[in-house]
Amino acid sequence: MNPHSWSSVGRGAVAALVALAAVADASTDVPLKAVSAFSGIGDERTRSIALFTEAAKVIQHPRCMNCHPVTGQPTQGDDLHAHIPPMLAGSGDHGVQGLPCKSCHGPANQATLVSSIKSIPGNPRWGLAPVSMAWQGKSLGGICEQIKDPNRNGRRSLADIYRHIATDPLVGWAWHPGGDREPAPGTQSDFGQLIGAWIATGAQCP
Repeated sequence: MNPHSWSSVGRGAVAALVALAAVADASTDVPLKAVSAFSGIGDERTRSIALFTEAAKVIQHPRCMNCHPVTGQPTQGDDLHAHIPPMLAGSGDHGVQGLPCKSCHGPANQATLVSSIKSIPGNPRWGLAPVSMAWQGKSLGGICEQIKDPNRNGRRSLADIYRHIATDPLVGWAWHPGGDREPAPGTQSDFGQLIGAWIATGAQCP
């Protein structure tokens, strides 16, 4: 998708979505810079890249990376170690026949009595991103191009990408991970605003 082909109507739609997004967020000790912090960058392409680079603090955080593996096998923890027990995404990215993700992952985080596993993550749609959207091992520029490519992102427009990032509760889990897991930086709303501003400035990639 050529970001320069975006009409003022398309950009206006994203701006409206940014204004209307109302997501329950959990603040973290690691903030994200506000969109206004980039207003002093006069060149729009440079500003767009700077906005995406700031948003990448979330994209490249373990809470997100673990669900975007290259192999179709989920990873866990801040060190992205192999999922225990071993799992595969399966044809629908929700596990294999007979052992779907929901065998262990319920609709919400579930506390356990096991000291080494304080909680099991949960969401009604718990699963992996498709391999076409694998982020692990990719450069930031590669991830950016991947996000924009409708042939790899599930035929999503940039407005769809914004909506997914800013309002999807499954994405929002990254700020409510449960147990002693470190949340993603900032809030989902902060993240969405950065992505919305990145789109509005042409969705340029590093």
